[in-house]
Amino acid sequence: MDLVVGRVVKTHGVRGELVVDVRTDDPQTRFAVGARLTGRAPKGADTTEYTVTAARNHSGRLLLSLQGVADRSAADALRGTLFIVDASDVDSGDDPDEFYDHELEGAQVVTVDGADVGVLASILHLPGGDVLAVRADDGREVLVPFVRDMVPTVTRERIEIDPPEGLIDLDAAVSERD
Repeated sequence: MDLVVGRVVKTHGVRGELVVDVRTDDPQTRFAVGARLTGRAPKGADTTEYTVTAARNHSGRLLLSLQGVADRSAADALRGTLFIVDASDVDSGDDPDEFYDHELEGAQVVTVDGADVGVLASILHLPGGDVLAVRADDGREVLVPFVRDMVPTVTRERIEIDPPEGLIDLDAAVSERD
């Protein structure tokens, strides 16, 4: 699975600089001079390798220069390009409270009482906060706010939730299957 670490928004100037929307928590490493980037065109499956020749912050935005992209026309052709990395090359580290989404997807979700809820399908990053999208065993999608009060225990294999009454109707899900 590929993870997006940046997206080319537009060009900057006439010398081929790119304005990049950063989507990584480690831009200093990912976009360092000499770093190799894999770029995927917005509507294509083909990838191209690039080498960063310069990176700088300008008005809160990352400006990148890439080897072989020397003018505005070449840079403009990259508009919408996604810079990607392989998920298997990314590790959240040793902090037990930090995870990448892909590390949790597929984890078993249970209540603190041990009742099976389903499997984590994805994590939705919404303006109001993160939400766990759980695929219940009966096929329903169960949405659980990803806050410590409702999600007290998280590991890569198992997520325990403590939903308030009415958020998840496990009895209804069981009776619908019967």
